[in-house]
Amino acid sequence: MASPRSFLYQVLLLVATFASIEIALAGDPDILTDFIVPSNLTAGNGNSPIDGNFFTFTGMRVLVGGGTPPAFKVLKASMAEFPALNGQSVSYAALQFPAGTTNPPHTHPRASELLFVVAGSLEVGFIDTTNKLYTQTLQTGDLFVFPKGLVHFQFNADAQNSALAISGFGSSNAGTVSIPSTVFATGIDDNILALSFKTDVATIQKIKAGLAPKV
Repeated sequence: MASPRSFLYQVLLLVATFASIEIALAGDPDILTDFIVPSNLTAGNGNSPIDGNFFTFTGMRVLVGGGTPPAFKVLKASMAEFPALNGQSVSYAALQFPAGTTNPPHTHPRASELLFVVAGSLEVGFIDTTNKLYTQTLQTGDLFVFPKGLVHFQFNADAQNSALAISGFGSSNAGTVSIPSTVFATGIDDNILALSFKTDVATIQKIKAGLAPKV
């Protein structure tokens, strides 16, 4: 008969094993068909049958020969913009950085991100769960991976030249949680934020005012 200590060890080992399996299986669920057709395109409603157009996304054409936007801009090709991605566990985004602009600290709760610098250079970094910061200066042609769910950022430190990057995600709907907007533009009480950031309410209100949508 196993001792209580041995039995407890076996239980903990079993729990750890199941936890590891859950982590390994995390991500978009597998689908049981080749692809998912939106309900408004199913047969019998008078719409055209599925063809190559359904699997084509043209929203990135604006990047070809297009000018640099006045501020940081993201063009997404996720499930919302490209319904054929539903169930495919992949999505894209094009990140346009005018000179001296940044993509503020944010997270993608449902996917890791693989960033490819197409033009220019970028300062990038992420923070792990021990609060260690990892940074790198990327040149044209470099790739950098941001682990799933970790806070990260990108910054075009060049005061003269713009930068362009393409990001691939391991989910058709990676999600984005912007840290500044989430913390300061969602109605959290000023006193709570002042205590959390060890500052005063006036400072919190000034930050909130700077993040308020421009009318």
